[in-house]
Amino acid sequence: MTDPRQIHISDYLYDLPDAQIARHPLAQRDACRLLVSDGDYIDDRVFSELPALLPDNSILVYNNTRVVNARLFFQKDTGANIEIFCLEPECPADYERNFASTEGVAWKCLVGNSKKWKSGTLTRRLSVDGKTVVLSAARREKGADASWTVDFSWDDSTVPFAHIIEAAGVIPIPPYLNRDTEDSDAQDYQTVFSRIDGSVAAPTAGLHFTPEVLDAIDRRGLLRREVTLHVGAGTFRPVKSEKIGDHPMHSEYIVVPRDLIAELAGTERPVIAVGTTSVRTLESLYHIGCLMS
Repeated sequence: MTDPRQIHISDYLYDLPDAQIARHPLAQRDACRLLVSDGDYIDDRVFSELPALLPDNSILVYNNTRVVNARLFFQKDTGANIEIFCLEPECPADYERNFASTEGVAWKCLVGNSKKWKSGTLTRRLSVDGKTVVLSAARREKGADASWTVDFSWDDSTVPFAHIIEAAGVIPIPPYLNRDTEDSDAQDYQTVFSRIDGSVAAPTAGLHFTPEVLDAIDRRGLLRREVTLHVGAGTFRPVKSEKIGDHPMHSEYIVVPRDLIAELAGTERPVIAVGTTSVRTLESLYHIGCLMS
């Protein structure tokens, strides 16, 4: 078997016409096309047919992460515009505690136009829950991966950071869409089962599900289970190395309930992972187990 680290990126280059990139989802999400293959044939279907195509007695595992408004914009007194892209929490490092904090937080961030922000604190007035709140951002050290540690504070201790970032930021859409974030992205760029704040990009395979598709899965008696993987900004990072093994990978935060691990370990049912985020979450469990054993 070929060592995957030796795979050449050039073997996977292909032409993707710009006209084939959808800038917005269909009005009916499950009306999109679905490619079906069992290894011997390829069939062109519609996503709404998915429930009937899943194996009997299977367990569907999907990612319940929710995309946060991770792109924050400030303007200095000089008029320079500064963009802060929140990547992952540093203090508190736990996502839930960070978003619940009312005392200030620190995040690992990318900073756009950083040359214009050499020192000092950035401030911005926000309307949060009907109140005016002043948000401040102070930059600390720069990391080896070009990210910065940024301290956020605000002048109202009754407001959690989850409400601050919701009011101050915008959804970070993928750069290959070649457009600015729009108001509709706040809804379009979330899955119907998103509920745990933390991602800076959507688990895109889940975007095609609708309540009707989930209901049809339930009617077939299939099991639905949730994991959490907060997608990091590394998903936007282009691969510039010649071989996969030379590409620096980023880490991502996952949560898998203990009872789900036990259920999956003891089942003979087919386990169907929705998208690459769910796949790599489940695959990571084995490697984490090896490291802990």
